[in-house]
Amino acid sequence: MLTLYDSPFSPFTRKVRMVLELKGIPYRSVDGLALDRLPALRALSPRAEVPVLVDGALTLTESAEIVDYLEDLVPTPSIYPAGAGLRAKARRWQRLADRVLDAVVHDISLWTWPTHRRSDAPPAGLVDAGQRDLRALLDRLDAALADGDFLCGTLSIADLAVFPHLPAMRFLGVPIDPERHPRVAAWDRRMRRLDVVRKDLDVTRRAAAEMLRNGSPYEGEKVVWRGDRIEWLLARGFDAFWSAERASGRAVVPSSLP
Repeated sequence: MLTLYDSPFSPFTRKVRMVLELKGIPYRSVDGLALDRLPALRALSPRAEVPVLVDGALTLTESAEIVDYLEDLVPTPSIYPAGAGLRAKARRWQRLADRVLDAVVHDISLWTWPTHRRSDAPPAGLVDAGQRDLRALLDRLDAALADGDFLCGTLSIADLAVFPHLPAMRFLGVPIDPERHPRVAAWDRRMRRLDVVRKDLDVTRRAAAEMLRNGSPYEGEKVVWRGDRIEWLLARGFDAFWSAERASGRAVVPSSLP
């Protein structure tokens, strides 16, 4: 059986879990970011990031790579649409979700994490910049949905990659506005009716409820900054904030080298 080192709250692992469920692939889930599981995760990946998929002697450490492996392992039902053009489009949406949506949501949400209790406030303009970019991304998403119920015609990795980021937007002051983004609102309702999405949301809700009852099992001070997250921050002019984070010791930049 496959073993997935994941986290209930990571959009990358949620994407992978939904692919596993859609394809009916049995797997064992391990919360790799829980403090007592981090040594096992680091033994598999020096970056200590999730998801990590273990299949016998094979270990995969990037969500897009894992998705492609699962597609090769169990081709039906496919998570890619038919035709080279649509498949390229689906991969582009997955890349946008992984590198852009994640970066913006991550960078402006630090002060809302239930696992962290920061005493500072966001630097002036940071949240506003993120909200503007998120609304622009929703504009783009709404336009892309003009051609059908899903981003690439049929349900695909594009939808499964983008959807996990949307629920967080409501807590960041960017709820889905049915007037400005009617197609996104309809797509969101459509996605939530899917069995794999309902199961994913249930996993996340149960984990949140468990954390409220028993406290957080995760790191409560240090924050991992992937390259795309740093890039968005610097592109929007928050160099001083980033330097202060590094100086404080809160910022962790993962490395692929042990």
